[in-house]
Amino acid sequence: MTRPADPARPLKAAVYGTGSWGTAFGMVLADAGCNVTLWARRAEIADAVNTTRTNPEYFPGVELPAGMRATTDPAEAAEGADFTVLSIPSQTLRENLAAWAPKLAPDTVLVSLMKGIELGTCKRMSEVVQEVADVPAERVAVVTGPNLAKEIVARMPAASVVACSDESAARRLQAACHTPYFRPYTNTDVVGCELGGAVKNVIGLAVGIADGMGLGDNAKGSLITRGLAETTRLGLAMGADPLTFSGLAGLGDLVATCSSPLSRNHTFGFNLGKGMTLQETIAVTKQTAEGVKSCQSVLDLAHRHGVDMPITETVVGIVHEGKPPMVALKELMSRSAKPERR
Repeated sequence: MTRPADPARPLKAAVYGTGSWGTAFGMVLADAGCNVTLWARRAEIADAVNTTRTNPEYFPGVELPAGMRATTDPAEAAEGADFTVLSIPSQTLRENLAAWAPKLAPDTVLVSLMKGIELGTCKRMSEVVQEVADVPAERVAVVTGPNLAKEIVARMPAASVVACSDESAARRLQAACHTPYFRPYTNTDVVGCELGGAVKNVIGLAVGIADGMGLGDNAKGSLITRGLAETTRLGLAMGADPLTFSGLAGLGDLVATCSSPLSRNHTFGFNLGKGMTLQETIAVTKQTAEGVKSCQSVLDLAHRHGVDMPITETVVGIVHEGKPPMVALKELMSRSAKPERR
């Protein structure tokens, strides 16, 4: 059980990661009344946040709230934090958290903003957090949904999901990040919420590839719908609530990722579909597209549970096996016919 909030003092949040989503969610927390300390890997980013109240690397010209500051010292960021928010590339979580864990505030709720599946172990991010930080599930929460960071920092309206097995912890985090433009809902289905966030990146790559190839809106609608079916099949096999996938963490996040030019995964896929090589696409991509690495771990997870995920398999073939997109498309479309609900 996490400690109750002290109404006599404002909540404090530590955000590890000054990338686009970490900065944006830190801004949400500050706008909601929290004192926010960002941990920055690079001193120049921390200095910019503290002296100019901007993050010039990701959001030049956007003024951050007065309640935000930054440090390069992970222990300083962690001190007294009610919520410890983790916003780094998913495949780097284990190594980084192992170094930070001894410094974390007692009873802090660890919050994952990451949407990926760990390579090798096939573990969800909340599982990695529990294992590395040696904390129970009720102290780990997940924030997920259709939350494109550039729109969040512009304070455009958005909704999200705060998922935690401890409903009281979820409600505390919900209150800590509820603003006039950011509306969080609670959910106790952590498995479903995390799978929705991880698999949508893979489907976002697929839709981006199709858009880059000029395949049209029918193809896009088909990939989104069948991609949601793949996600739901995997979720059911892992004990998730199927209703989660029709909500913000499922359909909502999937639609935003597959339809917006702000989506990293869609943009990455689009460049592949236009004919760029994987290395060329990586070279022009400034931020992490989680689906590029996670597509393999998502497929491995599906194999472990005996779940058929043909779109995911197609993306792995293009991204990691060098299969030409047109060849992959023909193989996908020539699969044997079957009922829709299978």
